[in-house]
Amino acid sequence: MPRALWMIIIGMVINVTGSSFLWPLNAIYIHGHLGKSLSVAGLVLMVNAGATVIGNLVGGVLFDKIGGYKSILSGILISLVALTGLTFFHGWPHYVIFLTIIGLGTGMVFPAMFAMAGAVWPEGGRKSFNAVYIAQNLGVAIGSGLGGFVASYSFDYIFMANTFMYVLFFLVALFGYRGIHAEKGKQTSILEQSKTVRNRSKLTALLILCIGYVLCWVAYVQWQATISSYTQDIGITLKQYSLLWTVNGGLIVLGQPLLNIAIKTIAKSLKKQIIIGILIFICSFLLVSTADSFSGFLVAMIILTVGEMFVWPAVPTIANDLAPKGREGFYQGIVNSTATGGRMIGPVLGGILVDLWGMSILFTVLAVLLFVSIFTTVIYDRKLKEKSNIVLSAKA
Repeated sequence: MPRALWMIIIGMVINVTGSSFLWPLNAIYIHGHLGKSLSVAGLVLMVNAGATVIGNLVGGVLFDKIGGYKSILSGILISLVALTGLTFFHGWPHYVIFLTIIGLGTGMVFPAMFAMAGAVWPEGGRKSFNAVYIAQNLGVAIGSGLGGFVASYSFDYIFMANTFMYVLFFLVALFGYRGIHAEKGKQTSILEQSKTVRNRSKLTALLILCIGYVLCWVAYVQWQATISSYTQDIGITLKQYSLLWTVNGGLIVLGQPLLNIAIKTIAKSLKKQIIIGILIFICSFLLVSTADSFSGFLVAMIILTVGEMFVWPAVPTIANDLAPKGREGFYQGIVNSTATGGRMIGPVLGGILVDLWGMSILFTVLAVLLFVSIFTTVIYDRKLKEKSNIVLSAKA
């Protein structure tokens, strides 16, 4: 891998380590420490995710306009200001205000980093995005593991640790990303741009794929929202819950050799890779719906982790393959905003379903959503294949 990609990986690890001190514990803090209902906690997380969606789209556009270096620094500075405020003021409603601003800033960073990863090593294909994905989860393993331990003493230390890590991330980006030359999306000629305007099939394909992607995230985010609070209600400690996320991140980092073998053997295409991953998601939620002890949740988390290892890196890879020249940042912005949209809808939907009908109804709804996501994955590229066949027939 090129040195520039290694710098992106290092920055991603630091970035996600800092944020992972806080995000797995958001629902617990709002519900348990601020005394709000699960529905209110879901609304707060929805507002945070909504700001992140805006940040994703802005960050993707900024990458195409001003390059990755400036767009990443802008997002970091916005987040850093809000994190500093959150360190000193984390009561109600200050928590909501600063969490929203943090969502905007961090949202700007992610699509730019994914687009930059694709730009600095285009011949790497899915390897570039898989490397960034591994870096994210290494940060999850470190941050969530330390977060539960630190929070057991005081949540005040959580906010301080998050801020410190973002200061470190800012320094890495300021001095490490300046020399990365592949910052802007490749510009296209007027003729190529007109062809892009006339042919929207690739964008349509991405949007159909992202319908299933958002439904996967609606299900996945329940582990950070309703399931996290449910574990507390049945006597699983905060340290044990945080350990689940440490296992999640650690397994993703250590399990890559086995994943590569599995992909070469049973999931040779990205579409098959996603479908297999979603089926594994369904198995995980079937198991967690009957779990009543830490061991049951641990096994369900391990299965969930295997599923996400198939799904999460594949979608940005497809987006990079579909993106016209000069629109790489915008397409990654769509993917990241879609994931964030799932994180926005999920806590609210889950909180309402649990408050009104209980956990069993929630798991039934999640299973239905995941089956729908399999369908959208199957059909997303159908029109692209039809047009490709028409072109080949015309040439013949």
